Amino acid sequence: MSNHIPLLKLSFGTASPLGATYTTDKEGAGSWNFAVFAPDASSLTLCLYQPDTEELLGELNFSGRTGDIWHVAVAGITEGTLYALKADGPNDSDLALVFDKDRLVLDPYVKQLNRTLSFNERLYNAKSHYMLAKGVLAQQQFDWQDSVKPKIPREKTVIYEAHVRGMTMLHPEVPEELRGTYLGLCHPSVIKHLQKLGITTLQLLPVAAFLSEPRLNKLQLSNYWGYNPVSFFAPEPRYQYQDSVTEFKTLVRSYHQAGIEVILDVVFNHTAEAGEDGPVLSLRGLANKHYYLFESHADITDFSQHCNYTGCGNTLNVAHPATQKLVMDALRYWVVDMQVDGFRFDLATTLAREHKRFNPYAAFFQIIAQDPVLSQVKLIAEPWDVGPGGYQLGQFPAQWSELNDKCRDTFRAFWRGDKGVLPEFTTRLLGSRDIFQKHHKPACCSVNYLTYHDGFTLHDLVSYKDKHNWLNGEENRDGHNHNLSCNHGVEGPSKDASVRASRYLHKRNMVATLLLSQGMIHWLGGDELSHSQRGNNNAYCQDNDISWLDWHLDSDEEDFLHFVQQMLAFRRKFRCLQQLSLLDDSYQLHGDKHQVQWYLPDGTEKQQHDWHDPERHSCVFKITNKANQASLLFAFNAEPKALPLTLPERSWQLLFDTSVDKGLMQSRTSKLTEYQQNAHSISVWQ
Repeated sequence: MSNHIPLLKLSFGTASPLGATYTTDKEGAGSWNFAVFAPDASSLTLCLYQPDTEELLGELNFSGRTGDIWHVAVAGITEGTLYALKADGPNDSDLALVFDKDRLVLDPYVKQLNRTLSFNERLYNAKSHYMLAKGVLAQQQFDWQDSVKPKIPREKTVIYEAHVRGMTMLHPEVPEELRGTYLGLCHPSVIKHLQKLGITTLQLLPVAAFLSEPRLNKLQLSNYWGYNPVSFFAPEPRYQYQDSVTEFKTLVRSYHQAGIEVILDVVFNHTAEAGEDGPVLSLRGLANKHYYLFESHADITDFSQHCNYTGCGNTLNVAHPATQKLVMDALRYWVVDMQVDGFRFDLATTLAREHKRFNPYAAFFQIIAQDPVLSQVKLIAEPWDVGPGGYQLGQFPAQWSELNDKCRDTFRAFWRGDKGVLPEFTTRLLGSRDIFQKHHKPACCSVNYLTYHDGFTLHDLVSYKDKHNWLNGEENRDGHNHNLSCNHGVEGPSKDASVRASRYLHKRNMVATLLLSQGMIHWLGGDELSHSQRGNNNAYCQDNDISWLDWHLDSDEEDFLHFVQQMLAFRRKFRCLQQLSLLDDSYQLHGDKHQVQWYLPDGTEKQQHDWHDPERHSCVFKITNKANQASLLFAFNAEPKALPLTLPERSWQLLFDTSVDKGLMQSRTSKLTEYQQNAHSISVWQ
């Protein structure tokens, strides 16, 4: 033990809980208990550092071991002291043993980091402890001010996907020193915008501490999105003003007080220790062959190659009890201590791989289902990864919701004018019941969306035919090529009035389709502001105004914002748009039952053979509440020409038409039986 810390008192400590935990004895004396899973290590060392300078205070050996857990208790540590670990043991890459007694690693359970993690090749190769951020040993007290979780039902949920930094870097009302921070994101002006929009749930891109890949550092770029985690517990210090933990809790408290949920995009499929030659930062340096999945996992003598089911060079082995516990403990920590309301799981198929294959009854699902905390929060899966059998849309439990890329692609294809998509379009519109089948799952299992962080923004979807990712440093090879986009005759920005009008009509049709569809709604933050990434459909490394939202709107952008607000309010007004409960669906037997009837443009009921016309690009249908016979009538016309409509059965009152008055609802009292549905438009009637 170093002479710098002679007042510390050591004892064996306990094997549970894992991580660094402050405890007090019967006399009120406090100590920190450290417990670390490192089954193959021959010894473990606790390293303590000065808070400001990161000067080494001393190194303490873990004196206790219980099974695979090393532990030690230390009394007398000053509040705010920094810590990290060193693990000694065998080094044999074929056996996935990469111990290095001189290499500093992070505790996998570290709750707060003193600074941003940044890879420095020179410091890393020199094994300098200054290369790595350190854990902060501090007791976290916080006043939640009696705030409560909103607990929004799934069918009423409207998710707004946002990036902590990008949301406020250009926001004129957020104080400059708070832009790009947790405190900036919970500024009253931002919350007011989301409330006025009608958002129920804020979904944050990864906020668990992450590292930019060394490759990006060399290109003078950074991992802006944050899908490269190092710690599953610690909030990302990049977004702090002074204290990441307190400020993240302040964000959650502020949104809860405003009636808005906060859910996190979490990455439990890989870490920043990616690739065979990836850096040793935490898990790899403590229990490499336990935390990660290997190609020859059945052969206990060969751990030479990591599995790569994520496209990132390594895959977490969530089927292993230690990894499983790490993930579950992290999820509970965010729900209980940080008070978040749920999670969106990146590449969620990986989490349910057992013996490398996806298992719809995986232990991971079972544990969450019986957990009294986690079973009560929102669970959203990205239902694929890049491994064999990775696409698993519709295969997750009924308590989960899943990103429905078929919904995204079909909505795009229909309004682009692609032929033969009408039957699938109507299926997606009414809840994708071919995937989320009646009697077994509610329609809110489907997360319907037009755009996501990875891909074109909504404005770029109608402004670019091709991706333009040249600034990413990969010669435009990265990013998806199947965008189902169109540019209306001009690639990129245009001042031509007719081009702009066509683009905004296209956007209104897309938005109306999404918000009239059955399922949970996902909205990409910035689409309501007509945000453009200048044709970049993979802006993961663009921490600049390509990704940052511009809050200064021209008149067209203002009108479009009002249209989005109107459509979200319209969805809230009619229960059948939030949860369509059909007569032949016994999954839910509470609330009203509805009937759907389909019509041809001439007002006659549609027959089975009418669905097989590949040239048809229009549909008319009615939803009727069987209890009170109240009905809504919908007309979708993706034809390039106007469509004469005979409205079925009786006269109807027009509520809105996306092609009239910029789609904004006007007071219309006259009732009609005939109507001219303009080309490329939607109308809704009552």
